[in-house]
Amino acid sequence: MKHSVLICLVCALGLATARAFTEQEVVNADAEIIREFRQIPEQGIPETVLKHARGLAIIKVLKVGFGVSGKGGEGVVVAKTKHGWSGPSFIGTGGAGVGFQIGAEVTDFVFVLNNEDAVRAFSHGGNVTIGADVSAAAGPVGRHAEADVAPVAAIYTYSRSKGLFAGVSLQGAVIVTQSDANRRYYGHEVTPEAILSRKVSPPSGASHLIAALSR
Repeated sequence: MKHSVLICLVCALGLATARAFTEQEVVNADAEIIREFRQIPEQGIPETVLKHARGLAIIKVLKVGFGVSGKGGEGVVVAKTKHGWSGPSFIGTGGAGVGFQIGAEVTDFVFVLNNEDAVRAFSHGGNVTIGADVSAAAGPVGRHAEADVAPVAAIYTYSRSKGLFAGVSLQGAVIVTQSDANRRYYGHEVTPEAILSRKVSPPSGASHLIAALSR
């Protein structure tokens, strides 16, 4: 019983910390994540991968624990349309695990959506389970991975923790659409499909994120 309560408390702490930001702060943080991923081409996402991407999901996750662990995070997903990058549709994640852990760790994740199936998975407005709803693989890293080859999965996954970049496997991770955040940011009810197809224009606050994506 005490163990279950502790798991709940840890998860609540992670999710509450992740949700302490406004939607605009989440967008600004995700723009910075993209800029940082591109600052070290020898260790970051290959430009060829970004060039051919049909979309990106960007999320910052806080993992905390004392004996057991919990994690929570927020971010956005964007899509590349014939009219340019879409506005951001808000997403989140959370969970708990058992295992010895003390302290906290922040990890930035970038999911490269390699095809339209991956974009559609995030357009439905529900949950997306990485590896189940869409195929996923740790993405190639660095300048030496620039070869223009067909992607091996619908999604390439990357992480950055403590300044280190890596392709990372995230099989089973569940990403949740945050409809309330979308409504607050756009000022009215709006679906992920409308956002990602650019049926609604990106708000002015998304300009820094779109600029980072369009570099």
